[in-house]
Amino acid sequence: MRLFLRAVDRMSEVLGVLSMLLLASAVLVVCQMILMRYVFRASTVWQTEYVVYALVAATFLGSSYVLLHRGHVGVDLLPTMLGGKAKLALELLGGLISLAFCAILAYSGWIYFHEAWAHNWTTDTVWALPLWIPLLPLPLGIGALCLQYVAELIKLVEGSSSLTASELSVIRENE
Repeated sequence: MRLFLRAVDRMSEVLGVLSMLLLASAVLVVCQMILMRYVFRASTVWQTEYVVYALVAATFLGSSYVLLHRGHVGVDLLPTMLGGKAKLALELLGGLISLAFCAILAYSGWIYFHEAWAHNWTTDTVWALPLWIPLLPLPLGIGALCLQYVAELIKLVEGSSSLTASELSVIRENE
């Protein structure tokens, strides 16, 4: 089990770095596009499309990294008010619902990606990028997010989650 948890956490870290590189490349391409348009008065064909796809890919691919580091926005009023087993149950329920949603999204994203791949779809632009390329980050990133949710749920059940040590000791004392 520990090997699975380490592998998923490592995968999320790698995807986080890839996401950061995509964001950096988008910034560089925007700078290049501005230089081409306003300094050299040249047309830009692929830059805008690349930037949009890179930012979307960075969002999907980086989602498991954000979950690993608890960076998602959350409202914690109710969990703060609850204690012990109720807080643990709420975290488990939230994790399971999130996992179910992400699994459905990953599956539907995979179907869309596969159709684009099988039918050789391309974008309707001058660049005519094969559409499977910008569609691939959805099933990959959300699939990785599913694995990270499984890992976080395992950590939660094992007691190494986001709950503080004092909260975990209260839960164990009440059992």
